[in-house]
Amino acid sequence: MSEQENNPAVASTQPLTRVTRALRDWIVLTKLRIGSFVIMAAFAGALLVDGPDTDVGRAFVAALYVGAIASAASIFNQVIERDLDRLMKRTQNRPLVTGRISARDAVLFAAALATVGTVGLAVSYGVLSALLGLSTLVAYSLVYTPLKRATSFNTVVGAIPGAMPPLLGYVAMTGTPGAWGWMLFAVVFVWQFPHFFAIAWIYREDYRRAGMKMLPALDGAEGAAGRQAFVYSLLLLPVSILPGVRGDAGWVFTLTALALGLLYVGASFLFAWRETKAHARAVVFVSLAYLPLVLTAALVDPVVSLVLRS
Repeated sequence: MSEQENNPAVASTQPLTRVTRALRDWIVLTKLRIGSFVIMAAFAGALLVDGPDTDVGRAFVAALYVGAIASAASIFNQVIERDLDRLMKRTQNRPLVTGRISARDAVLFAAALATVGTVGLAVSYGVLSALLGLSTLVAYSLVYTPLKRATSFNTVVGAIPGAMPPLLGYVAMTGTPGAWGWMLFAVVFVWQFPHFFAIAWIYREDYRRAGMKMLPALDGAEGAAGRQAFVYSLLLLPVSILPGVRGDAGWVFTLTALALGLLYVGASFLFAWRETKAHARAVVFVSLAYLPLVLTAALVDPVVSLVLRS
């Protein structure tokens, strides 16, 4: 018997270590960080329905259901792509690739999450929100994921389910898409392109090894990622200030969106001017700051307006 097995203190920690590692693997599988963003975006969309008078608890539960559907989509994505993940350095240690979690267990867990999210939305918030949530899952898992092997157009297709969280939150609270829901959908839709092109450029060799048809990984695509990022960052400016132009948002949201949009344009311009890892990472950094701040501004804006009117 080894010294570790003879040591009660070490032996007592071994089950806890195994549980911790298993929990960490399931967290990786569900892509908790992306899921947290989805919940935040859906929560913001739900809160915008009635501004300060929104039922916060009800809005948060709706966001959790949307997050469950998003996590299910992420798991199905990894099940389908586990053969490709094995070929990429950044994904070759994922639980499904190494066998720490079986594909069967992952599918069962994803199905459970999808059922909880869809049924929860249908029962508590209406059939339309549930159908939109389920459609988002199908579009991401069964359309976008296979397209990554076939065409670089997958980025446009993937941006559609990627932009759905705030719209889903809005529809859950109202039963119908509203102007704010669609405008936030448009903001998130356009925001994704510079963000994704920068990330895809950083990991272009990985995508090339796996045979994924991402724009920066294609032959003869040098400079294309930076140019596309810059074009979409410019497009984001009018899209993001549209709520202010229409009168749906006040100065807090409009100025925040404009300032952050110009910062995004600046970072994307540098990436277009010279595709370097530093410039690509700058785009990613600005993009990760942009969306939470813009969504926060959308929520703060009606509160500030209410205070100024009182």
